[in-house]
Amino acid sequence: MIINRKFLLTRIILLTTLVTACGQSEQATPAAKPPTQQEVAEVTQQTPQPKPVQVTEDTRQTYQWYCSQCHGIKGKGDGINAKLLTVPPRNHTKAAYLETRTDEQLFEAIKFGGLSVGRAPCMPAWEHTLEEDAIHSLVRYIRELCDCEAL
Repeated sequence: MIINRKFLLTRIILLTTLVTACGQSEQATPAAKPPTQQEVAEVTQQTPQPKPVQVTEDTRQTYQWYCSQCHGIKGKGDGINAKLLTVPPRNHTKAAYLETRTDEQLFEAIKFGGLSVGRAPCMPAWEHTLEEDAIHSLVRYIRELCDCEAL
């Protein structure tokens, strides 16, 4: 009985300490006000803009080496392995689907594989084979093939 009382007393003290500490931290935090348009403009001017990813001949060769076996030489989803796959490879020349995907989604599909973005499990992950810059360039090349833009 004495052990239960000590245990209960310890829990009450601990709970009181936590409630007090949480209550003080909430009172000490001032409400944040939204930035003014001038502050937003200053931050925008100071933030370096990323340079656009260029599609080079190396990118085209990378696509031919790693992607064309399934997606085809011209990206139409008619590569030599396409007929062997249970899920047909994406046709990179059709903008209807690709315009509904962001560049980040395409990047993740290439880097982590199709299954990681809820697509075909047979699309391999290239994260251990290709550098991130090469993957970004491939995304830009796919946009070039479909003549489309991201969301």
